[in-house]
Amino acid sequence: MHVLVRRVLLRLLPATPTACALGGALLMFTLFLAIQGEPALEACKLIFVGAFGSGFAWQNTLQRAAPLMLTALCVALPARAGLVIIGGEGALALGGLAAALTPMVLPHAFPALPALVLMAIAGALAGGLWIALAGALRLFRGVNETIGSLLLAYIALALFRHLVEGPLRDPASLNKPSTFPLPADYMIGSLPGLDVHWGLLWGVVACIAAHLLVRHGVFGFAMAVVGGNIRTARLVGLPVRRIALSACMLGGAAAGLAGMLEIAAVHGSANSALLAGYGYSGILVAFAARQNPLAIIACAMMIGGIESSGSLLQRRLDLPDATTHVLQGLLFINLLAWEALSGRLASWRLRLQSPPVEPMLTEAVRG
Repeated sequence: MHVLVRRVLLRLLPATPTACALGGALLMFTLFLAIQGEPALEACKLIFVGAFGSGFAWQNTLQRAAPLMLTALCVALPARAGLVIIGGEGALALGGLAAALTPMVLPHAFPALPALVLMAIAGALAGGLWIALAGALRLFRGVNETIGSLLLAYIALALFRHLVEGPLRDPASLNKPSTFPLPADYMIGSLPGLDVHWGLLWGVVACIAAHLLVRHGVFGFAMAVVGGNIRTARLVGLPVRRIALSACMLGGAAAGLAGMLEIAAVHGSANSALLAGYGYSGILVAFAARQNPLAIIACAMMIGGIESSGSLLQRRLDLPDATTHVLQGLLFINLLAWEALSGRLASWRLRLQSPPVEPMLTEAVRG
């Protein structure tokens, strides 16, 4: 096989399960609509148009993709250490709440830039500690981290609603309970030339930083050892608990930062609109990206585009806005099903990386 073809196949090999899962999800989604007598092919076309068919569609997609990149890191980083954390929604909610409360304790006329930095730190710290709690329950008490993080997310959402609708409620927010609004100077604007807030840039930067950490950093290598074989990690003297907790802390901090950016760029205060399901969608993004931080950027745009196309399906075909949730559910099922390929990817990679036998024999005969 030609060397160039081998290199291309090696590059495309990690994306094979995700590509197969996406194709299977679209086929099942088409059959799902066709059985109901709906124009299935037209619906698939409108999903693409609603996600990427115009400048306005692209802006909606990128707006949704910004928090998804950060909540996906909440799943991907602990997964490197062998922990399946799915409680990013709770970390996002508490991170947003902590960011919304930070200006209330700052002096009057506090400068905007330092205030935003403190809000980001507060949001990241709140989210990081919450996910670290799920990791600590697993490491010190043996509680399954998947179930523990999910239950902690429900507790975080209940705590968020109680505080926003009770002790921390702005008396002026009558129909929609919320905290006191942020000062206008503390709001994050849009990227130049786009109707997309700066959270998109921070999401991309976070994914690139996570890639450098897990692929080229000593700590990333240590996480891979812990996640690959915890007994080996202990034999070589790695601090397994500290590494796992740090991975959870970093993942939760990313989700908490997503909450802060949504508060400072979109909502202006902590209210129920913050709980839009970005933490749950981030699970799908992380699985589609196979926990690869760079692939999270592309997968977040894909899932964000699917979510943003729901209103177009409703207007054009009179389908429920939640129709796109069916497609996301089918994609998740297909991702789990096509994970069976992951065991064969290693052998296929070895075959592609090994030199072909015939040229070696030819060289041997010539010699």
